[in-house]
Amino acid sequence: MPTLTVSDKRREERVGCFVPVVGKEGSVFDQTQTVDFSRGGLGFISKKEIPLNKEIAIEINLGAEEDPVFVIGQVCWIRPVLNSDRFRIGINFKDVLRGSKARLKEYFDR
Repeated sequence: MPTLTVSDKRREERVGCFVPVVGKEGSVFDQTQTVDFSRGGLGFISKKEIPLNKEIAIEINLGAEEDPVFVIGQVCWIRPVLNSDRFRIGINFKDVLRGSKARLKEYFDR
């Protein structure tokens, strides 16, 4: 996968997380893959642009034995990936729902 250099202004350390995103076929999330993840957001690669500031409901599975984390994310930046037809997209978690904040903290504290 092509690399992209981005100045790092993040408040939270991100960890690599290379998993496909499950989305409706033909939707903006079809053929999308995460690339990193933190307590405050995530990054992914997509074939489709997503408008800045768009809010997205996200369910994150932290493990087979754990309840998923539910967040409302907001697109904070989007950049074309060099030498490809894809986009690198940054999402900030705007709202963490239903007790998910504690599970995110626990996950990253491990």
